Amino acid sequence: MIQTNAVLDAKGLACPMPIVKAKKAINGLEAGQVLEVQATDKGSTADMKAWAESTGHQYLGTIEQGDVLKHYLRKSSGEGKEENKHPYVASNEDLQKIVEANGNAVVLDVREAAEYAFNHIPGAQSLPLGELENRLNELDKETEIYVVCRTGSRSDLAAQKLAQAGFDKVVNIVPGMSDWTGPTEKSVN
Repeated sequence: MIQTNAVLDAKGLACPMPIVKAKKAINGLEAGQVLEVQATDKGSTADMKAWAESTGHQYLGTIEQGDVLKHYLRKSSGEGKEENKHPYVASNEDLQKIVEANGNAVVLDVREAAEYAFNHIPGAQSLPLGELENRLNELDKETEIYVVCRTGSRSDLAAQKLAQAGFDKVVNIVPGMSDWTGPTEKSVN
């Protein structure tokens, strides 16, 4: 059994709330202590890994028990590092104009496959955050890439990962699909 110092119940919450609550809970811990985050959002595994990496905390792993994902995070020694944000950001309205003007614009949707299937921007490419590092070869480093998720949190983490991998033309779209008023489509039968 994994020894934890605090348990956070984030079951039933969708991105970005498990991260928001984990950030608050980990702030209350001492350096080296372990936080267990219980979540049901399947995307939370990739979210926790990426968030821990961007803040300097240690992602220890995830255990799946039925429908519950138990994520384990160790608080960094010292104050940790300031949470990074991708510097290039555009609004939903900006993206809608770009998509209307350029039918070939690359829109990368980093939400989970089920989220994408039920509601996505026409022509958007689905590449869930948790699969991004293993599928970078599917993207062109010379093309401008507009990264979207539900609220702008996962897309921010994805944009940072792309930039670290040498993609220079990456833009995070905020607030993302939760407030998207442009055309959408489904890819479910």
